[in-house]
Amino acid sequence: MEKLGSILSSLGWAVPGYHRARTHVDGALLQRRFFEGGFERSVSPFVPFWGQKESSILDDGGDLTHWIYKKYPNMFKKIKGIVEESVTGVHRLYQLSKAGKLCVPAMNVNDSVTKQKFDNLYCCRESILDGLKRTTDMMFGGKQVVVCGYGEVGKGCCAALKAMGSIVYVTEIDPICALQACMDGFRLVKLNEVIRQVDIVITCTGNKNVVTREHLDRMKNSCIVCNMGHSNTEIDVASLRTPELTWERVRSQVDHVIWPDGKRIVLLAEGRLLNLSCSTVPTFVLSITATTQALALIELYNAPEGRYKQDVYLLPKKMDEYVASLHLPTFDAHLTELTDEQAKYLGLNKNGPFKPNYYRCGSFQSRNRGMVGLEGPCRS
Repeated sequence: MEKLGSILSSLGWAVPGYHRARTHVDGALLQRRFFEGGFERSVSPFVPFWGQKESSILDDGGDLTHWIYKKYPNMFKKIKGIVEESVTGVHRLYQLSKAGKLCVPAMNVNDSVTKQKFDNLYCCRESILDGLKRTTDMMFGGKQVVVCGYGEVGKGCCAALKAMGSIVYVTEIDPICALQACMDGFRLVKLNEVIRQVDIVITCTGNKNVVTREHLDRMKNSCIVCNMGHSNTEIDVASLRTPELTWERVRSQVDHVIWPDGKRIVLLAEGRLLNLSCSTVPTFVLSITATTQALALIELYNAPEGRYKQDVYLLPKKMDEYVASLHLPTFDAHLTELTDEQAKYLGLNKNGPFKPNYYRCGSFQSRNRGMVGLEGPCRS
């Protein structure tokens, strides 16, 4: 945030309540006159600011983009572009693009390899254990866990839990991800098949109502329920706020929801993101993601007129590789360089990019939608 402030002429930063980070981060934001509260309250103060000068949107989940589109569509005349970092937000951008309603160019950062692998896979592989330990002090060995979704986040969660001795089941709608789960040694099931026996339910889909009231009613006593996917939509928490159920706050971010027969489930962070609410994100991962986002913002803002049309674009592969190269010195890593003969044989520039612009690490978007690279639309 401070780095972006030093690059850009002026910066606004809103912190919606449901996405709120840890307390010391909140304090730092408030000291710098940023805003905290519900989404509307957080974003509204910036409306006059956006109307006065050219701006860019750095979004997570597409909420800000859709809020402006619905309430202040004329503001897009002053917006140079959108940078989106989440599966759900990118999906919503493609919906707008398909309907011909996307008003400005948008950069899909979520499908950059650096974002997919480090923020989604490697980070969640660590934060899932950290979040569960901080909130429940549980042992993982022998526990039965169902992970809903086997994208990059789901892969990270499954790998960590399997390494700790848990018995891990996976639910998945995509046959490619499903086959990956099977080849990685996980049993692919429907949630209804295991909901009565599992000790932990983790959602990682980016969808809504993955765990419904029917599932919650059938869970066994003391089952732990948490979300690693998108916002607070994956678990139907609203259905639990009924007169016959009792809520008991055990500690910060941990609630027992008690049924009339005495059964209780352990709900973490009220269904919000576990890794943001109950854990910490390693600064190394934050550095990679923030660098990717900053480069995308700069690219869209400084691009000559006509380079980007009103469509969704992949982050140029050269930038993706540049972000990775900036972080290699942390490991005292030394890249091998191609000889002129090797580069000619492969048809590559010695300095990269080393992969085609459409290359991704198997994400949902790159398999199921047409994407636009700098060279134009492409399919993978």
